[in-house]
Amino acid sequence: MASAIQANELRQGAETLGVALTAAVEERLLGYLDLLVKWNKAYNLTAVRDPNEMVSRHLLDSLSIVPHVGAGHWLDVGSGGGMPGIPLAILFPESRFTLLDSNGKKTRFLTQARIELGLANLDVVHARVEAYQPAAPFTGIVSRAFSAIDDFATWTRHLGDNQTQWLAMKGLHPDDELAKLPADFQVAAAHVLAVPGCQGQRHLLILRRTNGEG
Repeated sequence: MASAIQANELRQGAETLGVALTAAVEERLLGYLDLLVKWNKAYNLTAVRDPNEMVSRHLLDSLSIVPHVGAGHWLDVGSGGGMPGIPLAILFPESRFTLLDSNGKKTRFLTQARIELGLANLDVVHARVEAYQPAAPFTGIVSRAFSAIDDFATWTRHLGDNQTQWLAMKGLHPDDELAKLPADFQVAAAHVLAVPGCQGQRHLLILRRTNGEG
């Protein structure tokens, strides 16, 4: 079970980020943390082993992009252990979230987390991103340490349209990667993310499709 220290760190960190947590949302986020700690031992979901570090590096890092996530159907590409898709699905029960990963162990964990946390607004897809064909373009596509930003744009181009927002969560500002961005993408916004308890830089790049040739 998540400790009182972890609960307090989550509560204070969310407050610093300006993200309001109800008691029910907080309980679900900590329940997700418990599942991550438990399954990580066998499934290697994250290199972060210390549960206390997971609060800042996983939960609060995921919550740091909440102001840029709106209503609609969102895709978390290369979701891995479920960041940021699961915390966002907990925060936005009226929106739909699809978590995609090509690793079968990780999608088994994501499916179990969906069941245990009662996330009816969450879908899990085991597939390679290039092969995935959704019924309709996504409202937003988010990635966290999934790939270089130019590859992220190229590999997910078919999953969105001119209305879609692409959210790339990065560490250092990826100047070299942005220089190779496909011609039909542009940076709509760039934000520095201040994640409580996280050392090092965090950036969010928001991309849009243009009518240019890819």
